[in-house]
Amino acid sequence: MSTFLFDEIVFGPVNSRRLGVSLGMNLLPVNRKICSFDCIYCECGLNGELGDKSGQMPTRTEVKTALKVKLQNMLKDGLKPDVITFAGNGEPTLHPDFSNVIDDTIELRDTFCPEARIAVLSNGSRLNKPNVVEALLKIDDNIQKLDSGLTETILRLDQPNYPFNLEKTIQQLKAFNGQLIIQTMFVAGEMNGVNIDNTTEADINSWLEALNEIQPEKVMIYTIERDTPYNSLKKVPLEKLHEIAKIAKEKGFAVSVSG
Repeated sequence: MSTFLFDEIVFGPVNSRRLGVSLGMNLLPVNRKICSFDCIYCECGLNGELGDKSGQMPTRTEVKTALKVKLQNMLKDGLKPDVITFAGNGEPTLHPDFSNVIDDTIELRDTFCPEARIAVLSNGSRLNKPNVVEALLKIDDNIQKLDSGLTETILRLDQPNYPFNLEKTIQQLKAFNGQLIIQTMFVAGEMNGVNIDNTTEADINSWLEALNEIQPEKVMIYTIERDTPYNSLKKVPLEKLHEIAKIAKEKGFAVSVSG
């Protein structure tokens, strides 16, 4: 399938399935994906597949200026975002000035649209960095990925490009003391002859055990909506997502579903 890269530092606003009217923030190059995961379902494609490998991350000043101009222009048009969302062409916390960018964003949000939320979509790979954790604790929606409670499933779906340790990741997520949202992508199909399905009983049970340890304030579950790098991947039916959500709700978790 056809995948794409975000070609601006600030993009949108777009209508997000999970977040409302979202103004997107891309801290990665506008012509290259950089991520510590290589998720098989990523709408930006696989690492190194698209774009110019010489592309550079924007500077802190460039990010602040781009956001300020965008917010000023939106206000002139009588528009305000519900949320300012860090996502873009890869993992936003890989930006070397991530914590300072968050401080700048809070300042601009408070000036131009104080009712807007600030969200970060992250894969949790930089939670070993104290300044990243401190920055995530300052925002409204600290959204962390957890696609399964089984290491082998995460390795298959998310393809981390560092020595991934699930138990360590769970402990790092637990350390937020509930000040986080867990986001889980459910997907089915096959890839290179290997069955793909993180809705199995083993996956769901282990995922629930992980959630019980982490105790997030909310859980977001969803399935693929846009193009992915593999034509053989399939959406999980909405009915199945609601079945999973029902089980999680019975365990005491607040759950939202996006089909």
